[in-house]
Amino acid sequence: MRKMKFRSMIKGIVSTMVGVSLLITSNFVPQPFQQVQAESGYDTNLGPVTAKDVIYQIITDRFYDGDTSNNIPDGFDSAYFDGTGSNLNHYQGGDWQGIIDKISYLKKMGITAVWITAPYENREAATISGNNSWVAYHGYHVRNYFAANEHFGTLNKFKELRDELHTNGIKLVIDFVTNHTSDTNTDGKLYEPDLLTNGEYAIGPDGKPYDANQDGIIENLVADPNNDSNGWFHHLGNRLDSETDIFSYRNKDLANLADFSHENSSVVSYLEKAVGFWTKLGIDGIRHDATLHMNPAYVRGLMDATNSIQTVTNFGEFFIGRPSDKYSEYISFPTRTGVNNLDFEFYNAATSTFGNFSTTMSDFGKMLLYTSTDYAYENQTVTFLDNHDVSRFGYIQQNQKPYHAALAVLLTSRGIPNIYYGTEQYINPGTSGNDAGRIFMQTSSDFDENTTAYKVIGTLSGLRQTNHAVAYGTTTILYSDDNVLVFERQFFDEYVVVAANRQPDHSYTISNIKTSLPTGKYEDILDGLLYGDSVTVADSNGSHVIDSLNLQGGEVDIWSYDMGNDSDGAPHVGDVINTMGRAGQKVYISGQRLGGNPTVSFGAAKALVLSANDTEIVAEVPEAATAGINDITVTNKEQKSNVFKYNVLSGDQNQMIFHVNAQTNYGENIYVVGSIPELGSWNPDNCTEAMHCPEYPNWYLPVSVPAGTTFKFKFIKKDAKGNVTWESSSNRVITSSSVSTGVVDTKVYMWSQN
Repeated sequence: MRKMKFRSMIKGIVSTMVGVSLLITSNFVPQPFQQVQAESGYDTNLGPVTAKDVIYQIITDRFYDGDTSNNIPDGFDSAYFDGTGSNLNHYQGGDWQGIIDKISYLKKMGITAVWITAPYENREAATISGNNSWVAYHGYHVRNYFAANEHFGTLNKFKELRDELHTNGIKLVIDFVTNHTSDTNTDGKLYEPDLLTNGEYAIGPDGKPYDANQDGIIENLVADPNNDSNGWFHHLGNRLDSETDIFSYRNKDLANLADFSHENSSVVSYLEKAVGFWTKLGIDGIRHDATLHMNPAYVRGLMDATNSIQTVTNFGEFFIGRPSDKYSEYISFPTRTGVNNLDFEFYNAATSTFGNFSTTMSDFGKMLLYTSTDYAYENQTVTFLDNHDVSRFGYIQQNQKPYHAALAVLLTSRGIPNIYYGTEQYINPGTSGNDAGRIFMQTSSDFDENTTAYKVIGTLSGLRQTNHAVAYGTTTILYSDDNVLVFERQFFDEYVVVAANRQPDHSYTISNIKTSLPTGKYEDILDGLLYGDSVTVADSNGSHVIDSLNLQGGEVDIWSYDMGNDSDGAPHVGDVINTMGRAGQKVYISGQRLGGNPTVSFGAAKALVLSANDTEIVAEVPEAATAGINDITVTNKEQKSNVFKYNVLSGDQNQMIFHVNAQTNYGENIYVVGSIPELGSWNPDNCTEAMHCPEYPNWYLPVSVPAGTTFKFKFIKKDAKGNVTWESSSNRVITSSSVSTGVVDTKVYMWSQN
């Protein structure tokens, strides 16, 4: 990397413009944006996506064309519309009306949440290289966050999609990109509609932006990476494959896409406003793109601002796989930001175990165990066999027996299962690669509701909703070898046992399988759909045992037990969404025996209960809750539940960028520790992540801190063994910005050591 004055670069990005309006060449003036529920009306959602749900991921353009009138919007070059499924680099015509038309298909399959492509306007111009051209049908090249993508429909049609899904009990998740705009070589510009005097955007009764100020311009330039006088972008060039350090991932361009400077308060304010705009429309979840490439302090603030409107499920694309040196960063990302992960560990293990058979079923079982330990909230990670960024599972595994086994295991394992559109139809593009998998389903499938995969998804979605062990249970491996896996899920007195043989043509007999299932006979939940049968559990010297189990090729058995009224009668907390928040924000507590008149406590502080039924409580984080990790408990009929860990934030989160000049020995890193929970409350085991050092010996790190707060801090050194060296000076004192999206860029401190 070329030499640069990094602090000068950061100063140029953040400077002293915290909370100050910027003036761009289009006369754009950002408006202050406070994420407060009472600010204006918003549409309420169904509630966040939970482990009871099954998500169906749709690339909107590639699903179903329900309205041909939006295939070639005004001003769009018709040469870049295909519609036949032949040229997958061009638009195919799928839209929101097409999803509406297929809601019955989705509902019968047991789908309870739909994840769609980013709904806002993307760059229209094609990227051209030689004889090839590509358009942004996928939604990842934002042009205007506040205008609906006309290829999919108007904002009114988006609302209709939301309402139709909600009416059918299906939640709506939108993809959202706040890491970048589009290709800096061809565009990268960001626009917005006219602003009205009340601060709302000029969107007419037809759901389209209009020229409110009658200047002849419907949309106004906000930022341009090629004329960026206000530092909205990082300008550090494209990250090379050889640049694997965290600094490069977070600050350099991803695939030449203009990388936002999340350390700029105006950028933070604008992006929080953009996400808030769609959150107010009643969505139930957000899938955040490219979380590996974003500043976690910014991500935490974005999550916090969003959930101040209404609580939604937040998960993101932290695209890694072991033995990546970023695995520790991946597993800690949810506890640092409140945004959980797409489960790439599950995906990698499923691909190698059920796909190409390069690892064993025992290896898959080990993955279930080590991730249950490594993941703080394993039941909230989003699991998948394939998605838009990887090869189709139907190409990797073309034999339906192991294909079905993988699908059944996905739907009964911990986490929130995600089905990529067409997986239920065995889509096989005939080649590898993510682009090849982005087929046009309308021309590649007849939406058959009688495939075995379709029926497996529907049956196991029903089990996931009725048996808490599938959604919230612990995982125990009862038996595993190269080709057979038997595992058990348990949530108090509810159990599910899954036995799977991945080999299509070989039978196996295993004996003496100890289980927690009570004695008795159990019928296969799939009713023989995957060759399963009933099983008898007997008592053997005080242990419950399946004496002998014969698994034919491709067989999957699933046996379920729910004793009804739990023996202890106490309430049971299975999960809480979200896992991080501040006073007044809603939390959704899921589990058993939660109805009636429950008391919810955050440590010693009592929460306001907004609603309660047997399986869910909606409550507010109490004002009296102590900042930091709290034990959530539910007391019902004088009996107390198990504990769930929840991180209460100290206040509205904004950023502080710490700088220090410090000499280190090989293997040492610099950290920040301080008097507030966000800095570990003086505990070096709970301090920040390691600071970045793009130009030694100058270290820096953006950190999420409570707005308008004075606190104390110090820098510390840690070596590879965890040994800590403290600064010898007195505690340093600093005050964060009082602005909700403010950023304080500290001076460069000199490490103090006698």
